[in-house]
Amino acid sequence: MAEANGGRQGRCLCGAITFAYEGKPLWVAHCHCESCRRQTASPVTTFVGVADKGFRWSEGRPQVFESSPGVRRSFCARCGTPLAYEADRYPGEVHLYVATLDDPNAVEPSGHVHTAEQIAWFEVHDALPRFARSGSRAGKPVAYGPVRRDGA
Repeated sequence: MAEANGGRQGRCLCGAITFAYEGKPLWVAHCHCESCRRQTASPVTTFVGVADKGFRWSEGRPQVFESSPGVRRSFCARCGTPLAYEADRYPGEVHLYVATLDDPNAVEPSGHVHTAEQIAWFEVHDALPRFARSGSRAGKPVAYGPVRRDGA
């Protein structure tokens, strides 16, 4: 799918559910938290945060799983693709999995969040800031670039 009116589009693996958003992303980040790892069966996932007023499900509707109080994770019931994350603590935002975008190269991460939960043997070799948590609790970066865990 091509971009429409300056927005971005994406879909699940089987194509039963499609979505689109307009406007600039609010942020793009790699997430290392345990719950995101479990949902995606991957050591890290990358999100793009968008304003919910510019977001829409274009075709189909995902299933929603409340993974913890106030946290909703949307996925395709047909193929299982994780599609979106929404949380009461982030009002007005929808967090989309970058890998579901038709053009994942259209956005670029600006940091890593929840690095306090990062798997020790997995590292992304970039110079981006690392935050122990996310959102208003993120504080200052704990590091920039890869974190050596072998004491060197």
